[in-house]
Amino acid sequence: MQALIGAVVFYMAYQKWFSWIVLLAVLFLPFLSLLLSLYSMLKTRIRLTVPERVSKGSEAKIQLDVYGSGAGLPVNCRVHVHVPNTGTVRKLGSVDTLPTDLSCGYVLYPRKTAVLDYLGIFARKIRNVPSCTVRVLPEPLEVPLTQEFTQNLITAWKPKKGSSNAENHEIRPYRPGDPMPLVHWKLSAKMDALMLREPMEPDQGIMLMLDINGTPDALDRKYGRLLWLGNWLLEREVPFTVTALTGEGIRSWPVRDTWELDACIDALLIAPFAPEGSVRDRPVSTAWQIYIGGDPDAV
Repeated sequence: MQALIGAVVFYMAYQKWFSWIVLLAVLFLPFLSLLLSLYSMLKTRIRLTVPERVSKGSEAKIQLDVYGSGAGLPVNCRVHVHVPNTGTVRKLGSVDTLPTDLSCGYVLYPRKTAVLDYLGIFARKIRNVPSCTVRVLPEPLEVPLTQEFTQNLITAWKPKKGSSNAENHEIRPYRPGDPMPLVHWKLSAKMDALMLREPMEPDQGIMLMLDINGTPDALDRKYGRLLWLGNWLLEREVPFTVTALTGEGIRSWPVRDTWELDACIDALLIAPFAPEGSVRDRPVSTAWQIYIGGDPDAV
């Protein structure tokens, strides 16, 4: 616009053939730029590049990648950042960094994405730019455990499937369909009825419970305590279940190894905010239930 105004003023003041050529050049230059840029504008693609998982305190930079024939063309993009744990949305520039001081999940949605011609006058909107997710991983936060819990993890027994080898067994009457090799023949002869020697294995029945609500600091402490407790149990080869109240209702994850624990935490980091209620309102029948709170002095 400034160039056009300058050309008009120059033409009116000078009024010679050269000023007329300058005015025509300025008038037609945008269309020439569009003509030269059009093919590249049509072939340009845009995507966001972010790390999928980052540690607390590390850099989580958002990069806007332009690829295709128009890699050298200017682009516009606004990024809407949604935090599912809190339900908040914020706007960022096309190149920015995400805060990583607290563990949480971010879902990034590109908005108003467009590629411009070489002069930046004409724009072509680019639709369906995919969203992406960033997870800021928690750091383990130690939880004080009672002596009763640490010494009595195994509180019940359940039938062991797929094997007859076990340190503990339960004697019970034979039922149709039971494997014949498990029949206790000597005891059956004494009882005058078929008796079964069923192998048993420990049933820990441990459930870790938490609510996806509270302040960002409280959620950060909940994730840290869940990670520490989960690793503590897995180091002792004790499986457990994680149950959480989210904005989509109550969800549960059985955890038997570190891979399943990581997958559980990944899901919780982007779980929607639960506006009301508590997972403790749901009755459970496990031997141990540990509620993970977010207060500084809570479990």
